Amino acid sequence: MSWLLLGLGLALVIEGLVFFFLPGRLENLLEAIATMSRDQRRMVGLVAIGVGVAMVWIVQG
Repeated sequence: MSWLLLGLGLALVIEGLVFFFLPGRLENLLEAIATMSRDQRRMVGLVAIGVGVAMVWIVQG
């Protein structure tokens, strides 16, 4: 359970940093995401999951 809370906390910190330091770029990113198809967004999400799992696996290794 502590690993889950640690991961969620780190995700919130990283997202907060994006909102704080790059608010203009965030708007551009949201516009780019809005132009993507559902399948493209799903693929981006799948790649992000894969990279995240690989990172956790490497760190745990």
